[in-house]
Amino acid sequence: MSLVYAGICSHGPGITARADRADPVLRDEFYRNLDLMREDIINAGADALIVVAAEHFANFFMNNMPAFCVGMAEEYEGPIEDPEWLKIARTKVPGNPDLSRRIIGEMMQTVDVAFSEEWKFDHGISVPLNFLTPDYDLPIIPMNINCQGPPLTPLHRAWEFGEAIRRACDAAPEKIALVGTGGMSHWPATPDSGKINVAWDSEFLARVASNDQQGMLSYSDEEIYLDAGQGGYEIRTLIATASAARGSKAKIHFCEPIPVFATSAFCASFEL
Repeated sequence: MSLVYAGICSHGPGITARADRADPVLRDEFYRNLDLMREDIINAGADALIVVAAEHFANFFMNNMPAFCVGMAEEYEGPIEDPEWLKIARTKVPGNPDLSRRIIGEMMQTVDVAFSEEWKFDHGISVPLNFLTPDYDLPIIPMNINCQGPPLTPLHRAWEFGEAIRRACDAAPEKIALVGTGGMSHWPATPDSGKINVAWDSEFLARVASNDQQGMLSYSDEEIYLDAGQGGYEIRTLIATASAARGSKAKIHFCEPIPVFATSAFCASFEL
């Protein structure tokens, strides 16, 4: 088979942890669109869901920071954060080690990836799964791109990572869905937390929507830091997903700044 679904969404911890403090109109509309993403994944008949995310020093630190890592476990646990704070119950999430191994093997033909049979999900994966697979009944293959510890994975390598994902999905008999999750402009864990550069987010998302490879890869890390904060480095996960969509344009279902979430809340899907 091939990739049967590709989409992107934000994953800030405030999306669940501070939901009661958000504008209820915007919050509920965002949640509704995440529900529609879940329905689209189900209707696509996906046998597994790849989640490309940015890790937040929960599993990888400066003593071992791979540019890319793919999970290969029977099951995963998350969230690693305090469940009472994140408002997501800690649970076991199923994996598919056989499918992971085949995907990793194919990706390694062009991209060097680390792999792990032990992975505790932080909010970067747990928040999206809370909406997209709330019953945790769909096998998950987690993938991480280093968006945290410099030297960061170059943007063009994130694009090549997405190409390898697509090639691996095309080689597998299973139906596979893909979700890239991260933030655009945001300044987490700083005095500027809650600041959002709406114009920058809109411009970047327009480049994603048109699958403008040159535009998406034109940013320097210095420009991202100045205009979108250190959280903006997470656009790598969105770029990889756009790459895996192979030139397909995306439909933006929702994008609104919600400061208490400390990020723009967004979700979009590619027209495969």
